[in-house]
Amino acid sequence: MSCVIPPVSYRLYEADFPAFANALGESYARYGFAVVSDHDVPEGLIEGTLDRFKTFFAWPEADKRRYHRPGIAGARGYTPFGIETAKGARVHDLKEFWHLGRELPDGHAYRAFMPENVWVAEIEGFRETAYGLYEALDGFGQRMLRAIARYLGLDPAFFDDKVNAGNSLLRVLHYPPVPADAAGAVRAAAHEDINVITLLLGAEEGGLEILTRDGRWLPINPPPGCIVVNIGDMLQRMTNHALPSTTHRVVNPPPERAHRPRYSMPFFLHFNPDVAIEPLPQCVTADNPCRYPRPITAQAYLEERLREIRLL
Repeated sequence: MSCVIPPVSYRLYEADFPAFANALGESYARYGFAVVSDHDVPEGLIEGTLDRFKTFFAWPEADKRRYHRPGIAGARGYTPFGIETAKGARVHDLKEFWHLGRELPDGHAYRAFMPENVWVAEIEGFRETAYGLYEALDGFGQRMLRAIARYLGLDPAFFDDKVNAGNSLLRVLHYPPVPADAAGAVRAAAHEDINVITLLLGAEEGGLEILTRDGRWLPINPPPGCIVVNIGDMLQRMTNHALPSTTHRVVNPPPERAHRPRYSMPFFLHFNPDVAIEPLPQCVTADNPCRYPRPITAQAYLEERLREIRLL
């Protein structure tokens, strides 16, 4: 059984912004996830980025490791197979990935929090295509936050100056064919996302599942050409759980498809590093008292969570 989350057409964003915001918000309040169809992220950037990373991930391990940068918590470049482990999990996830982030000018106040990107010169168009996709998803994510702000009764611009230089990441994931000796490991163990919202471009292979409030795991198989947008822990905290950060995972395929790799490209949108994360007043009520009386900066929260997943 698949979890059928009704897609919200991005065409409604311009045609009837309040209706779009309400439909998006209702999906978040129920699932913590929404599916947006008819988006404006250029297909050429999506396919071009994916094709280039398929080329990279097919390289020999020694060649890929030349792009691994130890000591920066996986923030940029290549993270090899067998490192990231979900919070509380005993075994590592069955994946390798690449991170690229925001590029800031010299002297910017946030440069200390954002390492230099790593680029693969041997693959033509690698930087231009991948960073083009980063910028397109960054803009799309900020527009989604405008709708979320409207749903919460805030000025649509409320989040603008809180994410305009955030430590956001584009992650390109490769889940290799599942080895016979996986020993209980899965492609991505149950977890919640750390950040504000996540934009997930559709994977060719299934496997994404969400945990419902009644404890059932349901697959999410969005229609082609959609973006899945889910709430992360930072926004859950800021909304005092009015918008939930839903537990999700990527399960291993059935035996007849275990030989097939899986690729996906989530964009993790983050607050600016010095933003204080604390519950919004309108999200604190008698029925939902303040869960987080002490604010925490986005950077401190990120570092705390990176330690939990063994990247820091």
